[in-house]
Amino acid sequence: MMTTRVVVAGSANMDLVGLAPSLPRPGETVLGDDFVMTPGGKGSNQAIAAALAGGETVFLGAIGSDAFGVTLNARLAAAGVGVDLVRTSYGSSGVAVIMVDRAGENSILVSPGANRTFVGLTDEESAAVAAADVLLCQQEIPMATVLAALKAGRAAGTRTILNAAPARVLPSGLLDEVDLLVVNETEAIAITGGDEPDVKALLALVPRVVLTLSGNGSRYADRDGADVHVPAFRVEVADTTAAGDAFTGALAVAWGEGRDLIDAVRWANAAGAACVRRVGASNALPARADIEALYTQP
Repeated sequence: MMTTRVVVAGSANMDLVGLAPSLPRPGETVLGDDFVMTPGGKGSNQAIAAALAGGETVFLGAIGSDAFGVTLNARLAAAGVGVDLVRTSYGSSGVAVIMVDRAGENSILVSPGANRTFVGLTDEESAAVAAADVLLCQQEIPMATVLAALKAGRAAGTRTILNAAPARVLPSGLLDEVDLLVVNETEAIAITGGDEPDVKALLALVPRVVLTLSGNGSRYADRDGADVHVPAFRVEVADTTAAGDAFTGALAVAWGEGRDLIDAVRWANAAGAACVRRVGASNALPARADIEALYTQP
């Protein structure tokens, strides 16, 4: 089995997580159960997820000059992610305020901070993308940078994955650079419109789509005619915050290792399921052994 070289271009945030019996409604104060502060951000989480899943991973992004930035950089490095190209921007790092109820549902507010300064790609960053097997992008950084990274990947023959989260207006031509689109139902509707996800409409824009279905698993479809529901693994849920990031990081590794994409999605489902058993973001992401334990269960 080959080692997948993964470059993740995305955000890094400090996650401030409050646990409570229920999520507060507008104007309501809820007495919480606990509080956790942990490094997160979709880009950082997916980079750590890919590294823990066995990928040789490099992170491209920006952190602040504050104490949060020091912690974010250290967490990435401790997980085995390459951080030599991470930019430091004067000012605050990105911060996410997350509320989680006892059923594991969450509500998230993100303040981008230094992530806003991650504009364009340097020659070194472009070279890292060109040397990778898989490039993975999300949408918590400037969309012009997402487009630049995807174009660099496509030009170099690197497989490109876009996790179109959070839902945003996409620049013209961006989806032309995407080999595999990963979206949940809300994000799919944001791209194509309508009242429900339209996979056929997505396939008119990109050659391959993974639609994540929360506790119902995932759906994989491509232009060659595949359209398969891949069931979820049943586990006790503690927190769903980083499940999507665990899934996407593991998917990038599995695809780069040469797995059939339907099998890669099943392996990624195992990663998402292993993640939701723990509270938190980057600290809840599973190691490869944890993924394999679920993936190989009868």
